[in-house]
Amino acid sequence: MSGDVMHTPDGRYIIIRGRLWRATNPGLSPERHKELVGQLMDARRAVKAAKQGDDDVALRKARDQVDAAKRGLGERGPVWWDDGAPDMNRRMVRNTPYADWHAALEDAIPF
Repeated sequence: MSGDVMHTPDGRYIIIRGRLWRATNPGLSPERHKELVGQLMDARRAVKAAKQGDDDVALRKARDQVDAAKRGLGERGPVWWDDGAPDMNRRMVRNTPYADWHAALEDAIPF
């Protein structure tokens, strides 16, 4: 992800259009992270090719590869933190414990 993506204070989520998305596990080694991102990009290209080729079998396989890479990165599947906090993935930030923090940031941004 680019450096300009907003993260929650605990680093567990990125915020895109007001929605929380689970961030990559920061405990991954740089080598493993690079490997998994490469697999993810390859799988996304395979999804595109399968769609263009109208190949349902290849599309299912490619989507499974995307899922496997995202699970490896910690963006799906079991959470990567171990303090028992619930997963807020895909929820609107305004409906989570991050709501006040996010609202204060929005109020501080000049338009």
